[in-house]
Amino acid sequence: MQLQKSFGWKVVAGFLVVLLLPAAILFIAAGRVDWWEAWLLVVISVSFTVGSRIVLFRKNPDLAQERARWAEGERAKSWDRVLLPITAIYGPLLVWLIAGLDKRFGWSPPIPLAVELAGFAVIIFGYWVGTWATLVNRFFSAVVRIQTDRGHTVVTSGPYRFVRHPGYAGGSLAYLAMPLALGALVTFVPALLVVAAVVVRTALEDRTLQAELPGYAEYAQKTRYRLLPGIW
Repeated sequence: MQLQKSFGWKVVAGFLVVLLLPAAILFIAAGRVDWWEAWLLVVISVSFTVGSRIVLFRKNPDLAQERARWAEGERAKSWDRVLLPITAIYGPLLVWLIAGLDKRFGWSPPIPLAVELAGFAVIIFGYWVGTWATLVNRFFSAVVRIQTDRGHTVVTSGPYRFVRHPGYAGGSLAYLAMPLALGALVTFVPALLVVAAVVVRTALEDRTLQAELPGYAEYAQKTRYRLLPGIW
């Protein structure tokens, strides 16, 4: 009963907004709908979002409930109340807006089809890594907090064997590839700003986990890199 209440109409409405807003911004900003790259990006994004949520509801409904409460920010770190909207809402909105305006006004030079397809391949890989991390980590909350109410423990399996924050790594890869996939090179500017905010959030979250989550400091010594294996 409690789980059903947590997934009321507000959550459903928010989920629909997450699905439809990128398409709306892309096509409205572009002033056209005959843009196959944008359609492909929307299909990929919707497929991963819907597919991962279906699996999550079946495999780990308590995590689905936890993530559904992200807007409440309950027990979230104060700095995350600032960084979360930047990395998850305002930054992506700016990326989609600039990409659409680029399509409308032709700011960027033409990009070879092979480069665009390579960009889509990287996006799919990034989304896959993020989805893998979500399904492996039952504490993959949308906000940074130590989930003592859910028995928070360190996760070391799946992509967490390679980097400590694979969800952020996958998302950053996807955003850096979007300018190539959409043929909108000027979008690299807002995309880099989003990734910079993600890097800051990663560092602060990692510091929090090492200080407050038992066993995480030992895990960090074994898995040395936060986002990029062999680099950082």
